Amino acid sequence: TPLSVLVLGETGTGKEGTARAIHDASNRKAGPFVVVDCGSIPQTLAESILFGHEKGSFTGANERRMGALAEANGGTLFLDELGELPIDLQPKLLRALSERQVKRIGGTTFDSIDVRIIAATRRDLSTEMNAGRFRSDLFFRIAQVRVELPSLRERLSDLSMLIEDICTRVNQAWAAPVVQNWIERRMASHDWPGNVRELVNVVSVAATLAKTPDAID
Repeated sequence: TPLSVLVLGETGTGKEGTARAIHDASNRKAGPFVVVDCGSIPQTLAESILFGHEKGSFTGANERRMGALAEANGGTLFLDELGELPIDLQPKLLRALSERQVKRIGGTTFDSIDVRIIAATRRDLSTEMNAGRFRSDLFFRIAQVRVELPSLRERLSDLSMLIEDICTRVNQAWAAPVVQNWIERRMASHDWPGNVRELVNVVSVAATLAKTPDAID
């Protein structure tokens, strides 16, 4: 499906991993998967990062740059923390997605693009739209399919599977039962505010140190 997807969930629930899984299961899997973190780029550079620029188009533009939309041509552009995208760039992004073409800053011609958008946010975009900080037309263009990821505290039944997977990734597969036993004893009432990201850190360290259950303590 070419539909755009909006992935919702708390920080650390695995939104980028979900986006990669959607890309890898699509007919675009052979194309690029480009990530733009809208929450970490300076507002002054956001337009250049998304759309690109021509050499000399502004101070510091020492060479021509291809933007993320063009880089993702034929594949998927993952816009992480979409709710942080500056309001003045939102109509330009909507136009580029609707018309399937982009123009670099300082450019005079348009380049055609074929990009599937997957976006993620931890913000309540309904609240952002009501406050005038996010455009409803862009929301409905991107949120054609919505995927809401549960917090880890809502899916504690998955702990065993997750612990086993994490231990395998750090080449300590044998330690999974030991680590699970330790977590059940020492962190039974923990609500995992950092979600899966926090679990990865805890399990990676515990699995690396594990020789016996007491060794972790």
